[in-house]
Amino acid sequence: MEKLDLSKRYKTYFTAQKSPQIVEIAPAQFLSLTGKGDPSGQAFLEKIQALYATAYTLKFRYKSANKDFVVSKLEALWWFDESKFAGITMDEAPQKIDRSEWEYRLLIRVPDYVNDQEVSRAKDAAFGKKKWPLIKELELFQMAEGKSVQMLHLGPFDKEPETLAIMAKFMIEKGFSKNGHHHEIYLSDFNKTAPEKLRTILREPVH
Repeated sequence: MEKLDLSKRYKTYFTAQKSPQIVEIAPAQFLSLTGKGDPSGQAFLEKIQALYATAYTLKFRYKSANKDFVVSKLEALWWFDESKFAGITMDEAPQKIDRSEWEYRLLIRVPDYVNDQEVSRAKDAAFGKKKWPLIKELELFQMAEGKSVQMLHLGPFDKEPETLAIMAKFMIEKGFSKNGHHHEIYLSDFNKTAPEKLRTILREPVH
C-alpha cells in the first residue's frame, strides 16, 4: 500500500522561493481549529495538540481502509480587526498589534477523500482517548486561496516583518491588493528547531 504524501503530491503548495513569487493555489481541505491570542501561550499549544491528536487518529482510521497518508505540516491563517487597527500595513502588523488581538485558524491539510463523517468519528475516538474538550471544536475546513504572493522566510518569527516588507513592495509594484488572510506554513517544527533555522512559507492571497 502506497502512503499518500501531500507535500510530494502538491509540491507547489508546500514549496516557496527566497524571493516573492506569484502562485495559483487550488482548493484544498483541512482539519481546522480557531482561536485568538498569543501564540506563545498555553492555549495555542493545547490547540495544536488537539489538532494533531485528531489528525493521527484520522490517519490510522484511513490506514485500516488502505488509504494511508502522511500527516501534513502545521499551517495557520492570521488576522485582526481591521476597523480597529486601520491603516496598519502587513509588515507593520506583527510589531504594532498586540498578540492578544490576533485571531487565527490552525490547519493541517488532509487528502480530498477525507469526509465529514470520518472526521466526526476520528474526533469521537480522539476525545475518548485524550478527554480534551478542544477536540470537539475541530472541523473539516475548505479553502480556496487562488492567486497568491508567497515567499520563503528563513529564521525566527520575529524577523518576519522583514520578509513581509519585501512581499508588500512586490505586491504594490504588481498592483495587487489583499484578498484573504495572511497564511503561514511551518515547514520546520518550531518546538524542535533553532529559531535561526526555521523555514516558513508566508502567503498572501491577492487580486
